Amino acid sequence: MSLAQRLGKRERFAKVSSIHMTISKNIKVIQSGSSWIRKMFEEGTRLKAEHGAEKVYDFSLGNPNLEPPEKFRASLMDAVMSSGMGDHGYMPNTGYPHVRKSVAEYLCEEQQTQITENEVIMTCGAAGALNVILKAILDPGDEVITLAPYFVEYSFYASNHGGILKTVPTKPDFDIDIDAVSAAITQKTKAVLINSPNNPTGQVYAKERINELGTLLKDKGKKLTRTIYLISDEPYRKIVYDGRKVPSIFNGYNDSIIATSYSKDISVPGERIGYLAVNPEAAFKKDLLGGMALANRILGFVNAPALMQRVVATLQGVSVDISAYARKREILCDGLADCGYGFVKPAGAFYLFPRTPVIDDIKFVQALQEELILTVPGSGFGGPGHFRIAFCVDDETIINAMPGFKRVMEKFI
Repeated sequence: MSLAQRLGKRERFAKVSSIHMTISKNIKVIQSGSSWIRKMFEEGTRLKAEHGAEKVYDFSLGNPNLEPPEKFRASLMDAVMSSGMGDHGYMPNTGYPHVRKSVAEYLCEEQQTQITENEVIMTCGAAGALNVILKAILDPGDEVITLAPYFVEYSFYASNHGGILKTVPTKPDFDIDIDAVSAAITQKTKAVLINSPNNPTGQVYAKERINELGTLLKDKGKKLTRTIYLISDEPYRKIVYDGRKVPSIFNGYNDSIIATSYSKDISVPGERIGYLAVNPEAAFKKDLLGGMALANRILGFVNAPALMQRVVATLQGVSVDISAYARKREILCDGLADCGYGFVKPAGAFYLFPRTPVIDDIKFVQALQEELILTVPGSGFGGPGHFRIAFCVDDETIINAMPGFKRVMEKFI
């Protein structure tokens, strides 16, 4: 390349580099601190290509490894084969009436309340439901309180709609610290967001704790003369162990909303189908539901996927074989306990959140990565000093990773 060509190239580069960035500053900030879960998943893809998939033990992503129930396949085939004129067109933004009626009939038993299809909105998964809810209730600067450790996307969802995520610590066993929640509530508090069974800890909040939280929010709402909503994110509701039950938040507090999906309980996360449900006793139910129906449209969802709505209409209460996840939990917990790891055994979901033997959980996760074991540092969930293991993997993956887990623990003790 001639000198003139090099100078011309340098000049063009200088012109390009002087142009201001075109994406939003907010998105740039989010990109720089984006989810550790996705980072580790992408690292797993690289390592599998380099070493072979069978030699990489990937516990990074909560992607169900169980096949959907046979009833799902049958319902899917029936929905496809019976499709007629208009079955793939628009419907009400809230979803098909007959689908919402099916969901409501199931919720009457699950939530122990008289809910109708008019209090249900079909959504693009639980993430879609949460964004619809927050879009409808938040004004700029409003605060959403959540319990740490927490699902990292919550901060982005709140930010999407001008809100601010405010985290409060949980107790050592990851249960709700009612006093900590109480201290965090201010005039700006618009909602408390809980996740039970919890990602990443697997904690399930008992009925007594939900009732205490409901009483707190009722009292605080009266004192502050504003409605404080209780939002429960429940995609893991059916994945519980040892006879545990997830209590009804509708019975614990009137101004409550459920966001959930079918992603985990019937292993269809890629289909993006879920719903939100508003407590029939909510004080401003009409405004709330109207706002959410509008939010579903203007956020670009428009409506939940038509085909999947028709499929799940026949699948209320159906789930994968939870005993398979229970078995994986036992294999993992027994193996890690033998290696010297400390943890709270999860009551639900398919995650374990062990303590790291050193303060720097990122350093510990990097040491595991050297053994081709992919986990996620607890710092990414607001729980430093821990790391998350997603055990929705083959049994052999758990068993074959144990020697590596042991070697890493021995390096740090």
